[in-house]
Amino acid sequence: MDRPSEEILPQQPPVIEPGYTFATITDKISSIVLTRPVSNGWLIGFGISFLIVMVFLYAVGYLFVRGVGIWGVNIPVGWGFAIVNFVWWIGIGHAGTLISAILLLLRQAWRNSINRFAEAMTIFAVACAGMFPLLHLGRPWLFYWLFPYPNTMKYWPQFRSPLVWDVFAVSTYATTSLLFWFVGLIPDLATLRDRAENRAAQIVYGILAMGWRGSARHWSRYETAYLLLAGLATPLVLSVHTVVSFDFAIGIVPGWHTTIFPPYFVAGAIYSGFAMVLILAIPIRRFYGLEDFITERHLENSAKVMLATGLIVAYGYGMEAFMGWYSGNRYDSFLLWNRLHGPYHVWYLLLLAANIFIPQVLWIRKLRTNPLALFLISGVILTGMWLERFIIVVVSLHRDFLDSSWGMYYPTRWDWVTYIGTLGFFTACMFLFLRLLPGISIFEMRTLLPEAEVKSR
Repeated sequence: MDRPSEEILPQQPPVIEPGYTFATITDKISSIVLTRPVSNGWLIGFGISFLIVMVFLYAVGYLFVRGVGIWGVNIPVGWGFAIVNFVWWIGIGHAGTLISAILLLLRQAWRNSINRFAEAMTIFAVACAGMFPLLHLGRPWLFYWLFPYPNTMKYWPQFRSPLVWDVFAVSTYATTSLLFWFVGLIPDLATLRDRAENRAAQIVYGILAMGWRGSARHWSRYETAYLLLAGLATPLVLSVHTVVSFDFAIGIVPGWHTTIFPPYFVAGAIYSGFAMVLILAIPIRRFYGLEDFITERHLENSAKVMLATGLIVAYGYGMEAFMGWYSGNRYDSFLLWNRLHGPYHVWYLLLLAANIFIPQVLWIRKLRTNPLALFLISGVILTGMWLERFIIVVVSLHRDFLDSSWGMYYPTRWDWVTYIGTLGFFTACMFLFLRLLPGISIFEMRTLLPEAEVKSR
């Protein structure tokens, strides 16, 4: 049988638009950092983010003075915004690790355009997440008590506490992600060092490039280290949010004590993480003129991942509801009724709409490749995933086994200021990253060119 001609094969969108060479790719990406003037839009955006960070620091300082009583936590809702936001931020960081590590091991070339700022997103999101457990401690200046270090008091952490599990999981995740991000930056830092005209920039980028010269020995060691770190980071995608889900699953509280939480949490993390990737990628490609690098294929593939993980999340919701009814456990049945008819039922219905029903429009290819539609849908998903964490934490706690211990949770202005402050911190870090470092990997983009394939033969 004759081989089918290229004309009848399905046409795949290009990973990178044609017409580029090694030099033009290097010029376009490095110029954003080295020669592009600071725009008014960047100054306004960074200024607003920095102002929010200052308000956040004031709220944290007031928290240190007055204690966690300024938040809305109470009895029975001892976990409030702090844990809700912690789980939400940790989930957002998962897409960066998946794009960088897993897609690298699977040799998916389309990752090269978005992996760099996705890795940065992971680091900044983990930094935001790590703030909340520390602030929730009550005495955050004694956070080091959570580590098993030699001390004269012979004091060791309680390893049966989920708080200690979170410390080890998040610190491991942050360390591996930071190393993976920095190692991937080294060749591009050397490029900036060689192309910078400012002497101070040459020194700074030169120190960070760690003597990179692009020799065969350097590339061999680099690829080995990069693959090893990718292999270490890959299990973290599954393990970190699984550990976070154990914070809830080991409890006997209705709505928490369920074995579906680990895969359900991991899928939800990737779901919200890719939504944040699109929230960042769409403005970046628009304002920096990178439509030729971040193409429709990248938007569509990210939308497909969101659609798949969204279906897994919907399955988790369905299994929760089914088991609450089928188990015959009156406490689980009441939780299901309380979510649908209790005082927080509006937020639960909004959650279902944002996480299940609205994202189903991604089955339409025209919407999967429309930047504005994707941006709006991603914002809806991020809101829905935050509501999911709120429902899991608050609704499960506010009506306990005993009627006498029922109560309501109302977040105070300090809860909101702390949460919005971390959004400002995250945004400010992204503004600085895009200004000081290449937001797209230069050397990995060059490997996508046809001439790179010819030279490698």
